[in-house]
Amino acid sequence: MTELPSVDKSYVAEVMRKSIHLASLAIPVVYFFIGKSLALSILVPLTVAFAMADLLRLWHEPTGRLYHRYVGFLLRRHERHDSGRRLNGATYVLVSAALCMLVLPKVIFVTAFAILIVSDTAAALVGRRFGRHRFLGKSLEGSTAFFLSALVVVLIAPKITGLPVEYAIGLAGAMFGAVVEALPLPVDDNLSIPFTIGAAMWILYALLMPGRDLFVLG
Repeated sequence: MTELPSVDKSYVAEVMRKSIHLASLAIPVVYFFIGKSLALSILVPLTVAFAMADLLRLWHEPTGRLYHRYVGFLLRRHERHDSGRRLNGATYVLVSAALCMLVLPKVIFVTAFAILIVSDTAAALVGRRFGRHRFLGKSLEGSTAFFLSALVVVLIAPKITGLPVEYAIGLAGAMFGAVVEALPLPVDDNLSIPFTIGAAMWILYALLMPGRDLFVLG
């Protein structure tokens, strides 16, 4: 019987990162109940503030030292200053949310972004703990966790009509998201996953439900 690896400090840090990441689920949930203008008026200033703080961390040495002293343990290796100047995951989440909200219909945004938050978390935690079989650039176990958790999101996410075809569209989006999450792309997952899911769903809505107003949710 294969022995599971012991839980090390890096995995504990990953659990903490993903716990914070899950808090971003508030973005699609709150957005469902409010209009785009109000949502962007909250999200854009928040994104700018996070981005500025992140840039200060990278380019202003005293700020960087202070940041790393208190929350540096939450950064992944590639996000640390000594590995190159890259924005952290939280900043990318907010940038991605603002851009996706500007472009995507609400019904697609809520599904795509909720999949990003929930399924990326599931893939990271399961893949790092139980991953044994390679799949593209990640593990088959992590990708399976991504896809299964994405199906749960699709089941409970808002729909325009509630017809089976909409669930099929969400299913296809989940499949595309799982593949993109596993690919070793140079683009941050927080950008590539929701935009890929969103584009796939939008195209499928146009093909399978032509003429349907996707902006009906406002």
